Amino acid sequence: MPLEARLSAFMDGETSREEKEELERLIASDPEARRIFNELKHGSDVGRKAFDEVLKEPVPLALVRSIKSAQAPKAREPAPRLSPPSLKLAPTGRQALAAALVLFVVGGGIGYLFGIQPSGTPAAAPVAPTAAPAPSRTWLDDIAAYHRIYSHQPHHVVEVQATEIDEITKWLTGTVGVKFNLPDLAADGLVFQGARVFIADGKPTGQLIYKDLDGDVIAICFMKDEGVAADGNFDETIKDDVSVVSWRRNGTAYAVVGPSSDAMLDEIANRVSTEI
Repeated sequence: MPLEARLSAFMDGETSREEKEELERLIASDPEARRIFNELKHGSDVGRKAFDEVLKEPVPLALVRSIKSAQAPKAREPAPRLSPPSLKLAPTGRQALAAALVLFVVGGGIGYLFGIQPSGTPAAAPVAPTAAPAPSRTWLDDIAAYHRIYSHQPHHVVEVQATEIDEITKWLTGTVGVKFNLPDLAADGLVFQGARVFIADGKPTGQLIYKDLDGDVIAICFMKDEGVAADGNFDETIKDDVSVVSWRRNGTAYAVVGPSSDAMLDEIANRVSTEI
């Protein structure tokens, strides 16, 4: 008997105790026998799962209606011995069991074919559902992401210190292309620390860095943005732990960024808009 057939009978529990022990020793010692056994086992598992899925399918409504509307056959006179037996529409318990076993065997055979296919054969890639387009990233996203980094760098929070006011004005004006004034925010409890330059939305963006009495960093950001009409209206956006109040004026985009827990950020932005 071929080894595959012997191993299949072993899996189904149809071997004698002596042959069962012999096959167990063979599987443990022979790599080829172990490979065939694993493939048969994998194929059986795949077939069983496929059969389980078939059983989960709902019974068609038309079949249910036809069964309910079927009438019991009328009693007939005994038929001659040689006449063919009457056809029964409803399967008996033995017939239903036999049909289930046939489906199980067919499912197991399909699973076995999947299990023994060469490993180099590429499987059909599932068709991924079409994902909704991701929202476009704006300069406010870059500001919030950058703020989370530099605001937690106590020794590197600025590139140019507050003592070099002339250098800051010349540097930011030349790099960003925007003329500005340095807002005095002492009345809001903010102390000027210095300045930075970074890239937001692909454009050089200037930052004036302040700290409040609790050590939280508040920054004024500005960049050239001539392509968008100025509206002067404030727009507050909260991105997790960071809050950004932005507006546009005279071809320039402005924003004040700080912790989302700061309830005075909109008032600070209002003061900045009149002084910068």
